[in-house]
Amino acid sequence: MDLSVIIPVYNEQDSIKLLVKQLIDLQEQLPEKIMQIIFVDDGSNDDTNKIINREISDYSNMEIICLSKNFGQTAALSAGIDNADGDVLITMDADLQNDPSDIPKLLNKLEDGYDVASGWRDKRNDKYFSRILPSKIANWIVSKISGIQLHDYGCTLKAYRKEILEGVKLYGEMHRFIPIYVAWQGGKVTEIPVKHHQRKFGKSKYGLSRTVSVIADLIFLKYMEKQFAHP
Repeated sequence: MDLSVIIPVYNEQDSIKLLVKQLIDLQEQLPEKIMQIIFVDDGSNDDTNKIINREISDYSNMEIICLSKNFGQTAALSAGIDNADGDVLITMDADLQNDPSDIPKLLNKLEDGYDVASGWRDKRNDKYFSRILPSKIANWIVSKISGIQLHDYGCTLKAYRKEILEGVKLYGEMHRFIPIYVAWQGGKVTEIPVKHHQRKFGKSKYGLSRTVSVIADLIFLKYMEKQFAHP
């Protein structure tokens, strides 16, 4: 299977050099795979764009898409998906908290017949009250509403069969609910524990205010559940 690794990036200038090295190491782990790596710069206002272009200049399989402003993670992922050539899509964060060395485990699940393999940060390195606890509550609510039991909808590290995403329109912050869409359409979804490292550089782009968007997404999700149940 050919792979496209899609990485939304926003103000991660200090992480890029090490991330590119990790991705080169990943390619060496998977020499039989044709790998396309797409960085999507989501309107960064630091030196992220310049550093990405410098670090990928020697690698013909690495490219950058530049969005005109900060549209958000879902829009950045959607732009990457639209430009992906692989028949398997991998999504991951650029902040070095996801580990590319987990990607082969996700691919193994697709080879076992699953359509989506979703990462679960079971040993998450984040602040408990501002990040982990709200995430646990949100994941529990989403699982109850959707009927799809996942521990970690917010983990960006996921693997998808590309054809399963055809026709899926992403907006707002809906990227985290792609496994639900796939399951509702009869696709096979699984979840596996993945590593989660402490943030080395910069600061998180998300805080407690994200709870508001999660609530809005849940309202939309409930509407979508009814649409799938009664087309």
